[in-house]
This record gives sequence, structure tokens and C-alpha cells, in this order.
Amino acid sequence: MLTHVVMFQFDTAANAEEAQRRLLAMDGQIPELKHIEAGLDVLRSDRSMDLCLVTRFDDMAAMEAYQVHPVHQEVVGFIKTCATKVVAVDYES
Repeated sequence: MLTHVVMFQFDTAANAEEAQRRLLAMDGQIPELKHIEAGLDVLRSDRSMDLCLVTRFDDMAAMEAYQVHPVHQEVVGFIKTCATKVVAVDYES
């Protein structure tokens, strides 16, 4: 199992909320995507990011297929217009 975690900062709270909505809407649309969570930060501390995405895949090949899937690419297109910082961690579990 491969876990893909991405954290985002956005230019506005409204764009963070819209990104969360769009990310969660991918559920069931990409066969390789086995699990998805997307949560908005509630603490709002100095070290907080705005949104965290957690996805899981059977293996690296499945994640690579997800990365280029048109549904995912549409969401990426939106996020690129309003994210000010993006960091990621990928690990086997």
C-alpha cells in the first residue's frame, strides 16, 4: 500500500474550501484511488497549512495512473491557480 499525503496553503479560505470539495469529489471516479480524505485545518496556528489530503493506492503504478487521470488533472489545474505552497510525503504502509 502506498500513502500519498499533500498539504496546501491557499490565497483565501474560500479557495481552500473549494479545493477540499473538488478533491473529495474524486472519490469513486478514479479506479486506482483506494482511499481519500481531505480536511481543512481547525487550529490555524503559525505552523498550520490550510488543507491536508491523504490518499492510498495499491502500489506506485496505481499512484502514477492517478496522477495523470483527467479527473485528477482537472483538480490540479484549479489548485495551481490559488495554492501558495504545496508539500508532500509518500510512504509505503
